[in-house]
This record gives sequence, structure tokens and C-alpha cells, in this order.
Amino acid sequence: VQLQAFGGGLVQAGGSLTLSCAVSGSIFSFNVMGWYRQAPGKQRELVAAIATNGMTNYADFVKGRFTISRANARNTVNLQMNSLKPEDTAIYYCNAGPGSTRIAGPYWGHGTQVTVSS
Repeated sequence: VQLQAFGGGLVQAGGSLTLSCAVSGSIFSFNVMGWYRQAPGKQRELVAAIATNGMTNYADFVKGRFTISRANARNTVNLQMNSLKPEDTAIYYCNAGPGSTRIAGPYWGHGTQVTVSS
């Protein structure tokens, strides 16, 4: 299983970025796909997750700003990030697993850096 994340970069506060995670094999192999992030000196935390039935779970700090979606035909999961803030700066990781949207799965991709300048 391979998860490849891309789309990170440097953006000014208030700007937008879209992260994508490409899954080797079928995305339907995983009930839940998600994005987590880890800022320097902090623990990794859930950003958003989506199940095959479309149910989503968002962290409070991104509600109304970020949108997670699955592109099943392309075996990808995307994270549209709008109204970015400097505190969103972190390494973002794609995650996949069989469980619920509230628990990280066992599969992780390499992170992609998101830096938001003030």
C-alpha cells in the first residue's frame, strides 16, 4: 500500500491550497481516508477524514475553511484548504484505514509541507 501526498507549498495568510493523496490500488480498499498534520513541537492531529459512504469528520479548527473529498475514479482524496492561517503551518499527512473517521488508520503517506506566511 502506498499513499503519495502532494500539493503543499508556501502561501500567504488568507490564501488557498489543495492537497491530494494518490492511493496505490483501489481507494475502496480503505473505508476511511484522512488528512492529519503535525506542527513543530506538537503532536500529530486529525484535520479531516472521509468514509466511503461520504461521512466526514473535521477538526473544529478547520470547519468552514477546509473541505475533504474523495475522487474514487482516480483513487485520490483531496483536501481543499481556504482562508489559510499561519497556525495551519505544518506537515500534512495522508492516512488510510478500515475503521472510523475518528481513528487514524494504519497506513500513512509521506508528509507534504504547508507553510502559511503572515
